[in-house]
Amino acid sequence: MRETTIARNYAEALLELARKGGDLDGWGRMLSDVADAMRRDPKLRQFLESPRVDAEQKNDILAKAFQDRMPRLLVRFLQTLVTNRRQMLIPAITTEYLALVDEASGRVHAQVTVSRDPSDGERDAITRELSRVLGRQVVSHVVVNPEILGGVVVKVGDTVMDGSVRRRLALLKYQLADAR
Repeated sequence: MRETTIARNYAEALLELARKGGDLDGWGRMLSDVADAMRRDPKLRQFLESPRVDAEQKNDILAKAFQDRMPRLLVRFLQTLVTNRRQMLIPAITTEYLALVDEASGRVHAQVTVSRDPSDGERDAITRELSRVLGRQVVSHVVVNPEILGGVVVKVGDTVMDGSVRRRLALLKYQLADAR
């Protein structure tokens, strides 16, 4: 099985556990914290990767480290990953899990490119308008690119909505050249 398929299967199982726990987003934050720690801390990564430390020892340390910080089911899930030698998939499982939570919650992520840094009010207005147009809750990720000159470019999945001044000028140039 491919790594992403395995990660997706574990993420689906975790989603069911989180539903039982009643906190999809909270579990996502906790899992993200673990994945981020794995990316940032070479010692933690080395500990989890090491074949010299057996699964039982790793599970004992996980239980002690997270017993007061995470729901018991989430700790048991992490321990299951260690037992099945899938602990290095935690970052991939996290990515898949967060995508499943967004899908279950009706959220969609949009990359919004603007020419200058918008104010908080402008960011909120953009997010509200995108949510209205798309009919789903939108999480905006704003990127500043002065090369678009003005307007907005929005990318949601594979769909790109280009309302930039640069595109309009290019279209006008093409129309004028075609009119000759």
